[in-house]
Amino acid sequence: MNKLDLTGRVAIITGGARGIGYATAERMLASGASVALWDIDAVRLDEAAAVLGSLGKVSTHVVELTDEASVTAAAEATAGAHGKIDILVNNAGITGGNGKLWELDTETWRRVVDVNLVGPFLTCKAVVPYLLKNGWGRIVNVASIAGKEGNPNASHYSASKAGLIGLTKSLGKELATSNILVNAITPAAAKTEIFNQMKQEHIDFMLSKIPMNRFLAVDEAAALISWLSSEDCAFSTGAVFDISGGRAVY
Repeated sequence: MNKLDLTGRVAIITGGARGIGYATAERMLASGASVALWDIDAVRLDEAAAVLGSLGKVSTHVVELTDEASVTAAAEATAGAHGKIDILVNNAGITGGNGKLWELDTETWRRVVDVNLVGPFLTCKAVVPYLLKNGWGRIVNVASIAGKEGNPNASHYSASKAGLIGLTKSLGKELATSNILVNAITPAAAKTEIFNQMKQEHIDFMLSKIPMNRFLAVDEAAALISWLSSEDCAFSTGAVFDISGGRAVY
């Protein structure tokens, strides 16, 4: 593992109790940052903090990302616990299962968009003022290769991640002269608990599209997210960084 310098930085990681979020917390703590884990699962948050707390300062916050009051309160609590906020990683997301568009339940479709797109809007809305106060910041949005290509039988997920890419580009331009960089990553599938929400045939389809013929490892995603959160990333904003094992063609 190459050493990154995040000394003194405070990072919010949504969906931080497991998967890519947890791996990112590990990498950032090893790089000198303090982390605030935001998640809806209080039990998993406690379990994560019990392990990660040995690596550095960790706070946990139970947050419903689609509720503006909950997000605002978590941002205030994070700033109170750590003294400031420097980095926001919008990692939390759901798949909503698989099905053809006309067969998907409407409420499920809306819930996926709410969590995967409205949630990052609300977190950015709450956190950007803290970054502006610092005069420095990094926002990394975890989108998906599905947001570029559109996966069949996942219109809700694909649309939400395409929207997150658009949000990244717009916000990056809005903050371009503020020393706050906003970028997205578009991973291929990582074998995490989110697979439990998918049908096996959809998992097999995703693997068949990856030229490297394997799924993403969570520590690989964490490495890219952490670099994008560092001072070494200095002239990229509103950009989309591919991490799809060769799947993306643009």
